Amino acid sequence: MKLRQLPLWQLERHLNPHKKLPSPQLTRQLSTRPSSHRLSTPRTRPNSKCKTRCLRPYSTAIPASDLLFGQPVHETHSHLLAPGELTPGITAQEYHERRAALCESLPPDSAVLLPSATLKYRSGAVFYPFRQESNFLYLTGFSEPDSLAVLRRTGNELGEYSFHLYCRPKNPKVEQWNGPWSGVDAARDVWNADEAGDIGRVEGSLATALKGVSKIFTDAELTKYGTPTKLGSLVRSAAPNASTLPLQSHINVLRAIKSPAEVANMRLAGQASGRALTEAMRQPWNSEKNLAAFLEYQYQRSGLDGSAYVPVVAGGSRALLIHYVLNNAMLNDSEFVLVDAGGEYGTYITDITRTWPVSGKFSQPQKDLYNAVLRAQRSSVSMCRESANVTLDKLHQITENSLSDQLRELGFDMSGDAMSALFPHHVGHYIGLDVHDVPGYPRNVILKEGHCVTIEPGVYVPDDERWPQAFRGLGIRIEDSVCVGGDNPIILTTEAVKEVDDIEALRS
Repeated sequence: MKLRQLPLWQLERHLNPHKKLPSPQLTRQLSTRPSSHRLSTPRTRPNSKCKTRCLRPYSTAIPASDLLFGQPVHETHSHLLAPGELTPGITAQEYHERRAALCESLPPDSAVLLPSATLKYRSGAVFYPFRQESNFLYLTGFSEPDSLAVLRRTGNELGEYSFHLYCRPKNPKVEQWNGPWSGVDAARDVWNADEAGDIGRVEGSLATALKGVSKIFTDAELTKYGTPTKLGSLVRSAAPNASTLPLQSHINVLRAIKSPAEVANMRLAGQASGRALTEAMRQPWNSEKNLAAFLEYQYQRSGLDGSAYVPVVAGGSRALLIHYVLNNAMLNDSEFVLVDAGGEYGTYITDITRTWPVSGKFSQPQKDLYNAVLRAQRSSVSMCRESANVTLDKLHQITENSLSDQLRELGFDMSGDAMSALFPHHVGHYIGLDVHDVPGYPRNVILKEGHCVTIEPGVYVPDDERWPQAFRGLGIRIEDSVCVGGDNPIILTTEAVKEVDDIEALRS
């Protein structure tokens, strides 16, 4: 059957695609419309003599929705992506604004070098699902291995930069075995690279991309054991006079403050994950494994991507092990079960911990210790607002003081190292694309609107004569993901119930 030929048009690009506007929206017009890998006309590049907007018309013999890409695009996965989005919830415009902001923060004649993640193998030919390197994903939205992105600052105005993306070209024979990938033309036409090329031939084009660059910002491994890596040798050859500097601190400043779209993704993940945990509390469980499997099923069923991390499902005294992930023991009705589990959406995570009695009914010692932790948690969550002028380190001190006072009232001797023995971890960390987001970003930064953190006090009582007998062997942690607001916190995981009465009511 002969298919009707449908034209596919890329959005128009201005002659000066990076001109700064007085509004927050930048003028660079971006495309999220995929092309086929075989174009009908060559691309028209802007030049100084061109007085009109330059278009790149092309056509394909099949609709865009019938093409195959290495990741979802709106035309093929409209149930996952809205028009204009490159990844769930995040538009091409936002990715451009991230690149523009990063390049503006760097000195003149500088470039950013971002290698993609590589496919990881579990054993032999069995591989893990691919997960893109977070900074690469944050700046490009491109989620394929064997890729290299280069950002080049080209001027002093916001938005004056160039974006080069090198990736695998289309190869039908290889894709028949390994699944589809997007190809070089899609890197340009869907992911909006100014220049795109074959990663297998990057040696011949990287020197052009880095010509005149004096500083290269990258966190890539350029040397190993004192010897240049393959990428290090490539960079040295392409830009022999350029110095290399760490990228992490520059991009952390951008990633730490979440945009409304990022917060919306994290709220969606928190809402669905919280509901799954509440549903789990409603049911009796006889094994950690079954409970863990139920949560994973609920995350997938609700539209999330799956678990954000390997969950902790720890019954009884196993809850004293902060990152117990074996999840293979039986559960006892007389004990607590501590569950640290959250899902992710569009690669944005949520982090939740709830602790509840396996039987559904708190004993008096369980209730007393649980409420001590809950009061401290609620108090610290309430401080997650810009107007409170606090840091994560300050919140940790506040939480420790609250816990110490309440444990003392329950008969605990809080002298010496008691607090570090009972509460050995920090009260919170940053969250976002990673569970422990923006690595290296300090906890002594004043929390501003848009920071997203966890608040997770815990008490883990060893089976030791030093502690009151009624509480020995109890491990409790209560954790929510919270977005810092101006005057009020935004609790991203509020659907996961945590009040004693609410938990007990689920089984009544």
